Amino acid sequence: MSSGDEKSLRVLEAEVPVNHDKESSEVLATVEILANGSDSLTPQTWLEKITHFLTRWGVETNGVDPIPAEDRTDPKLFQIFFVWFSANMNVLALGTGAAGPAFFGMGVKQSLLILLIVDLISCAVPAYFAVFGPKLGTRSMVTARFSWGYYGAIIPSALTVFSMQGFLILNCIVGGQMLASVSPHLNDTLGIVIIGVISFCVTFCGYKVIHLYESVAWIPNVIAFIVMLGLGGKHLTNAPPPAPLTAASIITFATTTSSSVISWCMMTPDYGVYHNSRASSMRVFIYTYLGFFTASLTAHYLGAIFAACAGNVPSWEAGFDNGNNVGGLIRAVLHRAGGFGDFLTVILALSIPSACAPTMYTFGTSLMTIGTWFNRIPRYVFMVVSMAILIPVAIVGATHFYDTFVDILSIIGYWSAVFAVIVILEHVIFRHNNWSYYDVSDWNQPSKLPVGIAATMSFLCAVGIIVPCMSQAWYTGPIAKMGTGDLGILTGSVVALITYPPFRWLEKRLTGR
Repeated sequence: MSSGDEKSLRVLEAEVPVNHDKESSEVLATVEILANGSDSLTPQTWLEKITHFLTRWGVETNGVDPIPAEDRTDPKLFQIFFVWFSANMNVLALGTGAAGPAFFGMGVKQSLLILLIVDLISCAVPAYFAVFGPKLGTRSMVTARFSWGYYGAIIPSALTVFSMQGFLILNCIVGGQMLASVSPHLNDTLGIVIIGVISFCVTFCGYKVIHLYESVAWIPNVIAFIVMLGLGGKHLTNAPPPAPLTAASIITFATTTSSSVISWCMMTPDYGVYHNSRASSMRVFIYTYLGFFTASLTAHYLGAIFAACAGNVPSWEAGFDNGNNVGGLIRAVLHRAGGFGDFLTVILALSIPSACAPTMYTFGTSLMTIGTWFNRIPRYVFMVVSMAILIPVAIVGATHFYDTFVDILSIIGYWSAVFAVIVILEHVIFRHNNWSYYDVSDWNQPSKLPVGIAATMSFLCAVGIIVPCMSQAWYTGPIAKMGTGDLGILTGSVVALITYPPFRWLEKRLTGR
């Protein structure tokens, strides 16, 4: 580079404004080209051209880099409430409540009491994690690096990827069943494709569109559920007596329910990264907690009541198909309203993307944190990958809904509870519940993050107790066989609670970070 070029380069660098808006980014690109020489003047790749085109049309193409504090200015905290209210005021949440009578032999009173206790406690976990989004501006799996380390965080990132696909599969199965129940011209397969495509379109657009969509997606669901109560209320008074209950069935049902709620903790930080960083942590927590609790408890209760009373009405019982078709049950209840009932059934099915959209979005952000190579790929590409996996697996899983439902949901709950304990302990004990103890600029520098041995060892210890305590259709551990029920989440969380603090203290003592 000649001395003239060097002077031009210094002038350009001096004129770049501090805030990196669109124009300054273009100037910086010019500076880089001058610095690297003419060899950098290569044509754009086809992926770069697509990304540039999508950005101009408002599609989010950002990666998982932390959002600077000056860009976290969105004051509309109420959006956080609606994101989680819409995602849980959903047909899948009805399926969770319905599992009590349908799968565990619970009566109405027993189901409602268990659901109330579990929801009151479990909803606090994702609400606590939601605070990390506005305060740090980091996605959930980036935040995990401050306790799990750069390489250790690959474990929860990979598990989150699989977990998010599990949620997507379950949502699409229910939606496909509902659409198929309305028209003889539709089957589960076509219904799954329709739900998957709608979810993809919303998620493809990114963060802002998801928030806008979730702000209104709950409305048709609430209307449909009210109509369900109006049409079926007279049949909800004389539920059949429950099967003889055991401690194992009660514990396992509570575990299944808590799994469906706690598992959201891997996602909630992702949907507050642009909100006001100076907002009260308590306000963010309350908005999120109320969104989860009011929606989850309502939908869980409706599912439990209608499932328990399905035997009172032959059409309900036939639609429910021995507990394997929640969509069919809803369709049978609404069918009394004729064409309007069919319309509401379709609307309920088409609103299932309110749960799918944030799930698919977190699938992409989690995959991007697995490694540097993944972070170089635009977010929207991973939406295509998710879609390609989702549809065929959901079509296969649709034939055995509840087996698939319980298996996937409980497995997610095991590890997500342990993940939550480790991140919370790091924040409360080792970072003194103080956001200034996080240097977000270190997010992508392994040498400045915790080594991650403490979190990994604690996780492995927890897995060691979870396996013998778990109770699944495909495997029952030796401790669970003794009649204890599924204690996997509880025992795994306790082990993580006991082991992480000494492991982390030793790690800090030996490594200084």
